[in-house]
Amino acid sequence: MERVTVGLDPPYDVVVGAGAFAALTPLLAGRRRAAVVTQEAVPDAYRDAAVARIDAAGVDVETFTMGAGEADKSLATVERLCRDLVTWGALRGDVVVALGGGVVGDTAGFVAAVYHRGIALVQVPTTLLAMVDAAIGGKTAVNLPEGKNLVGAFHQPLGVVADLATLATLPEREYRAGLGEIVKYALMPGGEEIRERILEEPGAALARAPDWLEPVVAGCAAIKAEVVTGDPREESGLRATLNYGHTLAHALETAAGYDLLHGEAVAVGLVFAGHLATALERITPAQLDLHLELVSHLGLPTRVPSDTASASELLDLMRRDKKAHGGLTFVLLTADGTLTTVDDPPAPALAAAFRAVGVEG
Repeated sequence: MERVTVGLDPPYDVVVGAGAFAALTPLLAGRRRAAVVTQEAVPDAYRDAAVARIDAAGVDVETFTMGAGEADKSLATVERLCRDLVTWGALRGDVVVALGGGVVGDTAGFVAAVYHRGIALVQVPTTLLAMVDAAIGGKTAVNLPEGKNLVGAFHQPLGVVADLATLATLPEREYRAGLGEIVKYALMPGGEEIRERILEEPGAALARAPDWLEPVVAGCAAIKAEVVTGDPREESGLRATLNYGHTLAHALETAAGYDLLHGEAVAVGLVFAGHLATALERITPAQLDLHLELVSHLGLPTRVPSDTASASELLDLMRRDKKAHGGLTFVLLTADGTLTTVDDPPAPALAAAFRAVGVEG
């Protein structure tokens, strides 16, 4: 197993590897009660394994289940879970354990952030996307009909336990979507080794080979840990770089009614961002080709599904993005490989980028 430290105050570890559930026992030792929030799609064997490790710490444990779709990532779900915790008798010194994908991690994390004005949280991601991104860094949120992740809070976990064995039963489409988030890290500063592994071993990536997954998941976690440590509450602008490709991605998810998975939308968003940066003469054609090569190597989409939304509809949604400064804000790559935010790019550049991903109007 590999261990990546998020250097905040207090610091916490991201434990990555097959059998990582074992890290739950020492992490939760001394706690009174643990509320495991999970989803039906998580196999019973994984729930039982996590509960057994919590039991081994001498902690009273109860399991609560929520839906797994983006529609379930809502204030209504937060209210229900909070009321369940009250009925169960959860107190300020207890802990929420989020066991599942990003929807569970975001929602249960927000519950932990607001219940009794904040109780402890442990993230136990069981999807690839959650392991490399959603579970790390303390961002918690739920959706509104008007957009994704518009209500949330920063709430750092006690630790993140990413047991790679849980990826064996992940549906193929959901696993591949997680690779979309990995492409983002491959394009970020520090992502050179991840990039090489994708280009040299795409078959191992798609086959879920453990010797490919462990260093890549840990490498993604290390990049995110460094950024989060430098900007834990997204105040300096550094943390916004983690949203590379996400401005269009979040708009696509909302416009498509979440029929498009997050990682699929991110893949298209990365291609869009590459074309936009090229139109603005920020990156070279070779850098744009790298975006397309990484996405296509992993069998991810490069274009917006037909009839999803017009360019004007997507622009309206993007103006609601959390990092927007009153207009349109994009994270874009530069020729030297760094990422910066760009406000209100000119209309011709936007139109060119939209055309490149199959959106007109």
